[in-house]
Amino acid sequence: MIKVSVLYPNGANSNFDINYYLTKHIPMVKQKLGSACKSVAVEEGMAGGAPGAPATYLAMAHLTFDSVDAFQSAFTPHAEAIMGDIPNYTNTQPTVQISQIKM
Repeated sequence: MIKVSVLYPNGANSNFDINYYLTKHIPMVKQKLGSACKSVAVEEGMAGGAPGAPATYLAMAHLTFDSVDAFQSAFTPHAEAIMGDIPNYTNTQPTVQISQIKM
């Protein structure tokens, strides 16, 4: 099992429309990825590790798939639509990480 994490960094003048993300973007992503996407979890950043520090990330999404090939097969045909929606909810550029789930 693998996890695809999409991390939206926080920074000066960064914004993120969590309502749009939850009600429009994520449902669209789930529909396009279909049954290859086993689960989706979304987190909204609240604070950093030190008292009073801002969150490192405005938001994070974590999607699970059986394999990297399953992710790539599901994502590639819809990459343009999924990535093209980003300006509708944020002005940041996300970082993507693919990880193997160990536990």
